[in-house]
Amino acid sequence: MTTQIVFNIDPKVKTKAMQRAKREGIPFASVLKMATKAFADGTLSVEMVGNESFNAATRRQVEAALRDISNGKNLRSFGDRKKMDDYLKSI
Repeated sequence: MTTQIVFNIDPKVKTKAMQRAKREGIPFASVLKMATKAFADGTLSVEMVGNESFNAATRRQVEAALRDISNGKNLRSFGDRKKMDDYLKSI
């Protein structure tokens, strides 16, 4: 017995995946079945790593903050959690 799964996917990704499956001589449905089975069996792992896409202003702020961290600038050191909490409540 089998069940049907319906999900949404970007048409460009679907097209590329179907083309690759065809080149390799594998039905696309078989690719999805094998991937699902491997994931269920623990032989396929998925890492969630996102590619952040910032607008120009946010990107500049993030880059500046990363430069400061690398250079050890604009960093506060707190001796304990209470001092940190007090500081955060004061700003």
